[in-house]
Amino acid sequence: NGAHIIDFGWQSENYKLRINRINLLNNWLTESSGSFANEVGGKTNAQAIYAQDRWIFAPDWLAVLGLRVERWQAEQGYTRFSATDNINYASRSENFVSPKAAISYQLNPSTTIKASTGRAVRMPTVAELYGATSSTNSQYINDPNLAPEKSWTSELSLERDTGNLLLRATLFSENVRDSLYSQTLFDSRANKNISRVQNVARIQTNGVELALNAQSLFTKGLDLSASLTYADSRIKENAGFVTTPGDTINKQQPRVPTWRASALASYHFTPALTASLGARYSGEQFSTLNNSDPNGFAYQGTSKYFTTDLRVRYQINKQWSAALGIDNLNNYQYWNFHPYPQRTYSAELKFDLN
Repeated sequence: NGAHIIDFGWQSENYKLRINRINLLNNWLTESSGSFANEVGGKTNAQAIYAQDRWIFAPDWLAVLGLRVERWQAEQGYTRFSATDNINYASRSENFVSPKAAISYQLNPSTTIKASTGRAVRMPTVAELYGATSSTNSQYINDPNLAPEKSWTSELSLERDTGNLLLRATLFSENVRDSLYSQTLFDSRANKNISRVQNVARIQTNGVELALNAQSLFTKGLDLSASLTYADSRIKENAGFVTTPGDTINKQQPRVPTWRASALASYHFTPALTASLGARYSGEQFSTLNNSDPNGFAYQGTSKYFTTDLRVRYQINKQWSAALGIDNLNNYQYWNFHPYPQRTYSAELKFDLN
């Protein structure tokens, strides 16, 4: 009836991995065969059913209740590096139940309070389980016993919408167990990069986000959207280590900055001509579990950044439009394993069939 809107469905995912590597003597473009190097493979599949009820159970009150039930299997995994170095992995299967719940209350016509919580499960991929490969300069170490990543996430938000101005404040908390994390480190003894995927026992994240979305702010034609996020994301439990036992405990989760912000201002000079200026900021980040890489401005590093982007768009007619843009206008040099593009210019001419 009108008080309930029910959604349900079924999901199926199937993945197959097979990598067969050979050693070539000269040119890989012309050689068709070579000596055996290694071979890896395996399969995973997941079957899930889910249902959700959107329920208006009282005036000004709305609840969303949902449940997901899934079965995951991994099978036929193997690694072969020679005739004598040949491993076949045992099949695995696991079942998971993931509930979620949300409730909102319309405090007044412009103000809403919302609360939500839910569980999610992320299965290891077939490559993370079985994808061991090796070359002269690098090695990837798989783990067929990886546990699925399981998280509980909760939010509490206050939202005020006055028509042309939307303000939202959100408190959030996430507890992740057996977090799946891949890390690449240089091994000086082997003189190569060693990549390994592993489970991190528990990561706790607490934070707050403030967001704004406004039309015709201060003056007609000026639109603004912005957000500011603070996240305290720490490794709380972990039996593994990078250099010495315990060196990852209470360290910041890799690639999760404490502060992050973005803003986009658009001014409509005419109905056809719009100019936009955007800005993005991220605080200090790390790439290693023990935060031993404070200088992110280098190969394999993850750095802080502040960039601005500019774009001007003109609607020529109903179907034709043109735009000019400059990405990274301030030419900030920043990294995420590799350097990001510097100041970049673009020009666009678009034809819309509709």
